[in-house]
Amino acid sequence: MPFQFERLEIPDVILIKPRRFEDSRGFFSELYKHSEFAAGGVPPAFVQTNYSHSLQGVLRGLHYQKRPQAQGKLVAAIAGRVFDVAVDIREGSPTYRHWLGVTLSGEDGHMLYIPPGFAHGFAVLSEEADVIYMVTEEYAPALDRGIAWNDPEIGIDWPLADPILSPKDAQLPSLREADTNFVS
Repeated sequence: MPFQFERLEIPDVILIKPRRFEDSRGFFSELYKHSEFAAGGVPPAFVQTNYSHSLQGVLRGLHYQKRPQAQGKLVAAIAGRVFDVAVDIREGSPTYRHWLGVTLSGEDGHMLYIPPGFAHGFAVLSEEADVIYMVTEEYAPALDRGIAWNDPEIGIDWPLADPILSPKDAQLPSLREADTNFVS
């Protein structure tokens, strides 16, 4: 099997480790394979792929899209290193308000599947980073929402003390004040 699927502390979030075939020229790796992802518990319904390039110190997030177009995300850093975070925002879930973070890098090629009902963000640890993520629903601006990166009730232990934020991300509300519609 070219992929390993590892359920994390929040079992709905899955770390995916693709197998790399390396030689003196570089490496080859599959990023996505419908049958293997379905067998590994990742819904095989991606409809859009996004790409971002960010500089060191940038923090993007925490973002989510409300129902009926809530997005699951398959996230990979294809160059550089990022600290990638998922926050459970499904009221009634046993892991509501819990977060987890993993380092994703172009060096190891690991990916993170984050299901609908989670807020997502990442902080750039390297000089630059390129991140791609496939999503299960197309972007719907009217349903685009977010949560403050530094919400004290969530308490994410970010590896950056003073991140670079977009004006939009700098004004995001706490989870308590956020416009969500996820119930477990």
